[in-house]
Amino acid sequence: MGGGPRRGGAGPPPPPRARAAHGWSLDWTFPGDQRVTQMWNAEHTRSGTTVTAKNVDWNAGVAPGASVSFGFTGSWSGTNAEPSSFALGDRVCGRT
Repeated sequence: MGGGPRRGGAGPPPPPRARAAHGWSLDWTFPGDQRVTQMWNAEHTRSGTTVTAKNVDWNAGVAPGASVSFGFTGSWSGTNAEPSSFALGDRVCGRT
């Protein structure tokens, strides 16, 4: 038999098609008394130690393979420990 494409039999299903995201949010936890004082390219809220950055109108749509960036300035007193957890939407992110 040749090495051509298989015909007939059951093969693996095709990979799912990537879909564009419309709307995004990133949550992280500040372990200390850090505060976001200004943010650009996102809106932010805070509940306890959790900060949420959420899309703004002009960057809500994200095509497959694309990226979005935002930035912020902050303040603290005492120690300035690294954030302890991140979640993009409902998916917990690991640290690298």
